[in-house]
Amino acid sequence: MNDWIAIGALALVGLLIPLGMMLVSWLLRPSVPETSKRATYESGEVPTGGTRIRFNIQYYMVALLFLVFDIETVLLFPWAVVYLDVLESDAVGHFEILAPMVAFVAILLVGLGWAWRTGAVQWARTPGQVDPDTERDRV
Repeated sequence: MNDWIAIGALALVGLLIPLGMMLVSWLLRPSVPETSKRATYESGEVPTGGTRIRFNIQYYMVALLFLVFDIETVLLFPWAVVYLDVLESDAVGHFEILAPMVAFVAILLVGLGWAWRTGAVQWARTPGQVDPDTERDRV
């Protein structure tokens, strides 16, 4: 028997079983058409307003910064283990192992400085919030 025939038969069975189950459930289910079944359900409350909500971009910025610095820690731990092994073995070439990680951390610090300067790490202010410094300048 050819291997492709077995793979085709397995694929056919893999498609027929779910489709057969959906067909049987469609044939056996009770059909009670009501308009209330198509209404949006929000914990028993009548829905108000639109369904499209604009999220603040700050959520995504915080998530991206967390991801970048979380990956940094994942990369620092294996490097620290390798560097510790080099230190214990008294091998020459500490700088060859230390320099790439120092450059990596320096690039991340530059990125953190840029994010801090542009305000990406500060939580966004709503229009109702007033900066006390600018309020004092107005008086």
